[in-house]
Amino acid sequence: MVSQEQRRRQLAREKFLRQQQRRTEARRKSRIRNSVIASVLGVVLVGSLALYTTGTLKQDDDKTNANAEVSPSASATSKAPDPCDKPAKGKVKSETWKKEPAMSIDKSAKYTLKLDTTCGAIDVALKASAAPHTVNSFDFLAKKGYFDHSKCHRLTTNGIYVLQCGDPTGTGTGGPGYTIPDENLKDKSLKDNIYPAGTVAMANTGQKDSGGSQFFLVYQDSQLPPSYTPFGTVSEAGMKVLKKIADAGESTGAGDGAPNATVVIDKATVTQS
Repeated sequence: MVSQEQRRRQLAREKFLRQQQRRTEARRKSRIRNSVIASVLGVVLVGSLALYTTGTLKQDDDKTNANAEVSPSASATSKAPDPCDKPAKGKVKSETWKKEPAMSIDKSAKYTLKLDTTCGAIDVALKASAAPHTVNSFDFLAKKGYFDHSKCHRLTTNGIYVLQCGDPTGTGTGGPGYTIPDENLKDKSLKDNIYPAGTVAMANTGQKDSGGSQFFLVYQDSQLPPSYTPFGTVSEAGMKVLKKIADAGESTGAGDGAPNATVVIDKATVTQS
């Protein structure tokens, strides 16, 4: 007899496969459209940045297919060698919670998020005073081991330049069971709709106050609408790790897919200094 948990996982897998099929069809249509436009205009690369800046960094939920389609502007290349180590032994946790955790951080204190990944350590200076709900949630989830052994499931290498993590299911559909409010959308670092390299921000479903556990790390300046809570800044050493991951490319060759590098968060820790 199939258990409720097995059925839930089966439905999640089926949903993910349907999304992949829709993306494949969208990319096929986009290639045809781009080739026609290119023949008329005589250009090599055709596409609009809007394809990347409208909903590109969304997490999926039961109501919204929140992963935007990306029009390929380059042919697929051979897969680069994996620059990362094997993941530490352990399993991801599937625990969820019904409501946002109670505020327990000191909003005036300094906090650091350390992601010990298979590709190297990524340290993030957190913005507790500007994004207290987000930092408090990360502190809570890290203490619960929620991020440990989870894959960073998405890398974009064309139009915008980010690594997306924080989903224990590795499909882009997972979350902690609760949502947190949008914060710090007028951060002084966000100018002309640019999320600068080093920014760490929340993914969402495209709806207001829909952040969960998924987040993205910007490894190169990326033009995005100010809809994603910026809550941290990657250290210089962490940026080198991100560059190594980005240089290995993504799996589709279309600029949006799973990283070729085996990016697994072995351990996530939030510390107060």
